[in-house]
This record gives sequence, C-alpha cells and structure tokens, in this order.
Amino acid sequence: MNSPEIKPYKNEEGSKKEQVAKMFNNIAPKYDFLNHTLSLGIDIIWRKKAVKILKKSNPDKVLDIACGTGDFTIANLNSGAKQVIGLDISEGMVNVGIEKIKKKGLSDKIQMQVGDSEKINFKDEFFDGITVGFGVRNFENLQKGLSEMYRVLKTNGKVIILEFSKPKKFPIKQLYFFYFKFILPKIGRLISKDKTAYTYLPDSVNAFPDGENFTAIMKKVGFQKTEIVPCSFGIASIYIGTKIK
Repeated sequence: MNSPEIKPYKNEEGSKKEQVAKMFNNIAPKYDFLNHTLSLGIDIIWRKKAVKILKKSNPDKVLDIACGTGDFTIANLNSGAKQVIGLDISEGMVNVGIEKIKKKGLSDKIQMQVGDSEKINFKDEFFDGITVGFGVRNFENLQKGLSEMYRVLKTNGKVIILEFSKPKKFPIKQLYFFYFKFILPKIGRLISKDKTAYTYLPDSVNAFPDGENFTAIMKKVGFQKTEIVPCSFGIASIYIGTKIK
C-alpha cells in the first residue's frame, strides 16, 4: 500500500523522486528559517521527544533518513550514539547541513551524504537505530523505503519516524487544516520563492496514510512492536517499530 501519487510540480515531467529533490534544492537556503517559523518552533520539541525514545535502546550507530539540513541528525547525538549518518536525496539540503555541522564542530561524529532512501547504500544490519523526520510521505515507494530501513537495521534495533498526521478533534482539526491550506502556503511562497513547495506540503500530508494505516505498512515489511505516539493533539505522530527475528 502506498499513498496516492502527489508530486510537487504537477505540470512538469519527472518522477516524484526527481521532483522532490528539485523542490528541496530550490528551498534549501531558506529551509531552516521557514521550518522553524511555520511550525512556531514546535518541531524542535517533537524531535527531542523522538530522540528520548531512541535513547532507551542505547544506539551506537544511527542513520537519519531524509535528513534535510541535519537538525534531526544533530539531535540524534543526544541519544548517546557515537556515530550518526544523515542521508538525503537533495544535494542542496545536504550541503547546507554539512556547513551547519562544521560550524558546530561535529564533523568527527556526523557524516552527511546524498543518497536514495529506497536504495540505501549500506550493508544489511548496519545500524542500531534509524530516524526519519517529516520524510516518509515524500517517498516515491513507501513500502520499498520502509523495507530498506528494515534491511539495514540490526536485530532489536528501532526505527523512529516523526511525521505530520491529521488531527481529528475539534477545534484543533479545523484550525490545523485552515492553517495548512491557506496560511502556510502563502508564507512559504513569499519567503522561499518556490510557488509549489508549500502547496505540496499540505497535499502530501493529506494523502499520507497516517495512524494505523501507516503502522500496517510497517508491519507488512517486518517491523514488530509498532507504536504510535501522538504529538501536540495529533498534529504530528511518532511511529516506533522494532526489528525482531
């Protein structure tokens, strides 16, 4: 089961994967500012919560998929991991992240590289933990991406996926969808200069199979002990899965 095919540039040629890379390359210089501004800084709290969950499994080597400019990658050091590798399909985002890591003096602990989350260039059972922050809804083939995570994760390792979800309670549901549909795209277009990127965001969130629909796909590829941890009244969710053989 995959989410409906929602592409950033509806009237252009190219696969979803190619268009997502292009979109993030376009907005990379403004991404951090927009990300924290449009989320009112709440995304930082969500990542901290996810890292606390990861820390319980005492990971040594962690992979951060769809790492963007590296905020989640850097936060993963708080899990106790000695090595963190960030992977993203957008070269522009990775380049911003590399500079950020250099400025923080973390280049000896963190590596960032351009790569495809559906063809992860690491051997089987290589990582103790895997994180994804707001990235799985951008996968061209969701099940394939999850299968790759399962492959490179060690037995008893955990995957921690942070993703937007669709709140269901009044008035959070109504306020959330109004903001996502009408406010966020206008601010995003104004600052990023990309007319499509912040229209694609609410469309991709709406199409994403959140909640138990998503954990069903996780189970299908092999993850067990799946959990859903709602964040901020269901605006986002942390999905947890364990590889057990």
